[in-house]
Amino acid sequence: MSLLQIENLSLSIHGADILKKVSLSINPGQIVAVTGESGSGKSMTALAVMKLLPSGAQAQGAIRLEGQDLLTRPEAKMCALRGAAIGMVFQEPMTALNPVKTIGDQVMETILIHKAMPPPQALARAQEVLTRVGLPPDRFPLSRYPHELSGGQRQRVVIAMAIALRPKLLIADEPTTALDVTTQAQILDLLKGLVREYGMGLLMITHDLAVVADMADQIAVMRRGEVVESGATAHLLRNMRHPYTRMLFEASGHQVSLPDAADPRPLLEVTQVTRDYRLPRKGLFGTPGHHRAVDGVSFTLNRGERLGLVGESGCGKSTLTRAILGLKEVQSGEIRLDGQPVFSGHRPNPAVRRKMQVVFQDPYGSFNPRHRVARLITEPFHLLDTPPTGSERQDRIAEMLTAVGLSPDDAGKYIHEFSGGQRQRIAIARALIIRPELILFDEAVSALDVSVRAQILDLLAELCAAYDLTYLFISHDLSVVRTITDRVMVMQAGRIVEQGETEQVFSDPQHPYTRTLIEAAPVLPEIGTHVA
Repeated sequence: MSLLQIENLSLSIHGADILKKVSLSINPGQIVAVTGESGSGKSMTALAVMKLLPSGAQAQGAIRLEGQDLLTRPEAKMCALRGAAIGMVFQEPMTALNPVKTIGDQVMETILIHKAMPPPQALARAQEVLTRVGLPPDRFPLSRYPHELSGGQRQRVVIAMAIALRPKLLIADEPTTALDVTTQAQILDLLKGLVREYGMGLLMITHDLAVVADMADQIAVMRRGEVVESGATAHLLRNMRHPYTRMLFEASGHQVSLPDAADPRPLLEVTQVTRDYRLPRKGLFGTPGHHRAVDGVSFTLNRGERLGLVGESGCGKSTLTRAILGLKEVQSGEIRLDGQPVFSGHRPNPAVRRKMQVVFQDPYGSFNPRHRVARLITEPFHLLDTPPTGSERQDRIAEMLTAVGLSPDDAGKYIHEFSGGQRQRIAIARALIIRPELILFDEAVSALDVSVRAQILDLLAELCAAYDLTYLFISHDLSVVRTITDRVMVMQAGRIVEQGETEQVFSDPQHPYTRTLIEAAPVLPEIGTHVA
């Protein structure tokens, strides 16, 4: 008997069809991946299994866990199953964790709510599962709070909560989307190890096809609420029958063609930059410590050049980025743009600040939802001495929206009316509108579907040809950096440990850390020929 059997599951919310006759099964000890673009119904399928559907949802079909139909179970009995028989790992651990409770209390909470054991045993179990996920109490005390941990460590806490009672079924919804490659590899190895060790079934929800190709036993490809193709992973990769499946895999390995850079002339010069952070005192009379986030970093970015910056979370990428933008003052060293210092005394130099713009990872979070697109993309105008007005302003808005593949009519819309990829296009339009000399892309495509990511990368290549862009591209996705940059720098513990021509660094890495990053990155296997 299958552990989980979904049969002809159809779901509508307020009359809108969300899922259409979805069928799949999971056996004990098996990993089944559900993949597809945003809006394909992946997460809604997972929520239907947990019976955590929004109000107005109506489901038909059957979802059987060891033969028992979950759709007909009352809420009280579903509460007994959630956390005990079915565990779930959510995409964003910081929103899944309670910021005012310690990690030990949060893992114990799952155990105590189900009254599985008394508090002393629950504490021992919490220590046991946290150790199992790589957070031993001697290094990570149960008294720590979520904000004291890195993103990968927080995700491990969420996994510990989900497996505290050793559920038969574990659902992981995009568990590695925002993680760097080495942390991602560790989390995936952890999940595979838990499946082998506990014999649980794993339903993996992801848009990263390189990830599922390596770890899943079965793959189900969803599009617009339907499973368009499914089968054993190796067989499906060799014999893709549906055009949508082939499109997803081709988009995962998408390559762009950048125009040749102009004659090298220095634009951004970073010289021996150092930045420290003060650490809290270890005792009442203790001396505060210091953490060196950026340690003697030097590099030059030429005009028309596309430079990549890669490294794990906490290596200093974001601190260096803020220093370049004039948002963080450095202890020593100098940053110059076009020969002018970024800092004038202890204040950012406004003449330099207007020559730089940034595109953030989360475009929705970087926009004011109460303003229309026309106002949002013209925000950088405040940096100009004489910002355009009247028809000149409208012409600039129309030009930028057209340049990023949108319509001038979109200027009157609000940001919630756009998809994730369209929002990122609007963020790029905002960065371009004052024609900056340098753009910093901070994880600008890491949260996008593979097909949308391919479109944004193509857009960047087109903009490089049209506007002779110079940019610093910060990312943990090595496959993206490899195709969208001319040179790349590898950062570890605040230092640049290797830099050079992108293809040279990726093909023949010299530093052990660079080799570790490249080996940890998931690789999409060769796609087999189409079989009719």
